Amino acid sequence: MDLTGPIHDILVVFLGLALILGGLGVVLVTNPIYSAFSLGLVLVFISLFYILLNSYFVAAAQLLIYVGAINVLIIFAVMFMKGSEYSTDLHLWTVGDGVTSLICTSILFSLTTTIPDTSWYGIIWTTKSNHIIEQDLISNVQQIGIHLSTDFFLPFELISIILLVALIGAITMARQ
Repeated sequence: MDLTGPIHDILVVFLGLALILGGLGVVLVTNPIYSAFSLGLVLVFISLFYILLNSYFVAAAQLLIYVGAINVLIIFAVMFMKGSEYSTDLHLWTVGDGVTSLICTSILFSLTTTIPDTSWYGIIWTTKSNHIIEQDLISNVQQIGIHLSTDFFLPFELISIILLVALIGAITMARQ
């Protein structure tokens, strides 16, 4: 979307606040169904961010894959679990909570030290006119594939490992 400066800034602030509130809803809501719905809302707002950045293909992929498939799978998995486990089990602090908070704090610290030192001026944002022909669309999709297999190979593989660990964790939780 080619928007003027103030409108674009207002939308970025609105989407950022919505992402923060949705993320807090995912973490703080005790009912897992509402937490899964909040996660779906966060994923929709992330796709709206991609639309603001003129990345329509990535926004469509975000909606189709994450909201349409993964979040629906999470909601179905949560709906098949017993809800009585969450209301009767009130542990205030466990060893897993300590390890998780330590890992999350270290990741937050590393991100807050790395992001300000990163040169963001080398990133090229391309915008297309409304008259996109099919050849340009194919070349853009091919460029995304080339970047995923060369420049962004390590983050792409790390995300796949994280998803694999989450899947193994969900299987072990379901077996208990």
